[in-house]
Parts: sequence; C-alpha cells; structure tokens
Amino acid sequence: EDGGDEIVPGLMAVGEAACVSVHGANRLGSNSLLDLIVFGRAAALRAVEILASENARRSPGDVDSDPIIDRIDRYRYASGDHSTAQIRLRMQRTMQNNCSVFRTGEVLADGVNDLSTIQTDFADLSVSDRSLIWNTDLVETLELDNLLSQSAVTLCAAVQRCESRGAHAREDFPERDDENWLKHSLVWFDGTGPSRIDYRPVQLEPEADDVESMPPQARVY
Repeated sequence: EDGGDEIVPGLMAVGEAACVSVHGANRLGSNSLLDLIVFGRAAALRAVEILASENARRSPGDVDSDPIIDRIDRYRYASGDHSTAQIRLRMQRTMQNNCSVFRTGEVLADGVNDLSTIQTDFADLSVSDRSLIWNTDLVETLELDNLLSQSAVTLCAAVQRCESRGAHAREDFPERDDENWLKHSLVWFDGTGPSRIDYRPVQLEPEADDVESMPPQARVY
C-alpha cells in the first residue's frame, strides 16, 4: 500500500507461495522441506495464538458465505457445451506448449491468446453431476477454475519479463537482467483475466545483524 509492505491480519503463506527463498537456486531441484516444515509449523503456532484471542473470533454472516455458495451453485448447475475434462486438457496442453521452462516472447504471447479463448469457453461449462455427495465433477471444476486463474497470471507475468531467471528461461533474452528485473511480479486478476501487473522489490537484506546478504548468482551445474 502506497509503495510499502503491509501485514494483512490472518493471512499466512507457506511453502512456494511464501516466496521466502530459503533454498535459493536449489529450490528448482524440488527440495522444499525447509519451506514447508519450518514455516508451516511457525504459521500453525501463530494461527493457534491468534484464534485463542477472543477478539479474533466472529461468526460468519451472509456476506461471507453467499459468494461461496453462489460460486458452487453456478458450477453445479452449469449446462453449457464444454466439459471440465475437455477444458482442462486444453489448458494443460497450452501451458505445456507455451509456458514450459524454455520459452520465447512469441510463444508466450500465443499462449496468452489461447488461454483467453479457453477461459471464454469455460464460461460455457457443462457439469453433469448435480449431487452434493462425492461430486468429483464439481470438485474438479472448482479446481479448474483456480488453475485457469493461475495459468493466466503466470503467462501474463512471463511474457512481460524480458530476461532469464531460474525456471523462466527466455531464449530471446538468455541472460539475467538484475538492473531491470530484480523484482517480484504482481498480477491482479479480476475474475475474468489479468487486469493489472506491477512489481515489488526483492528483499535482499536479512533482518538478523549476524547474517550477511547473499547477492544473486548465476545458476550453473
């Protein structure tokens, strides 16, 4: 807010979503135990502490539950022309073909256009199971809704980032560019697609005085 960091009460992030980067370059090797175990435990202890406070408790009202119920019913009674499985497969192929580790601006831009078409078809969805018991069709549809949003913001951020960094290897921009791109990408999603992209600086200075800052280095093998 106003260019500075703000704490959102009750909001916690663990693992990759936290972007703590305790593993550095090694994280791409699928080693996320420290992120999950240490910060997962810290978040759980903090959640217990917050919930133990009387001030933190309140009963949910219609303003909290109505949007959730409306979303479930919208998909539960969807009667369009496209099944969840069909749309999910198209999304998977688009992300595999247009947003793999090695990419170019042209390939990413094609992916943005393809995914936009897929999202349009998702609005014409068909869910066959109307039940509320073990409804895997509905669950997979809700998951697909989330996956489409994540895919859209990933493509949006990737096509804008004109450099190579970590698992983002732009063949048209093969070098890392710390001068222009040492920053986190932030993408706003308005429910139908990315509506705004902005950036925030990377925190390179540790809070502890006895720990030295480690500057970014090339990822080599």
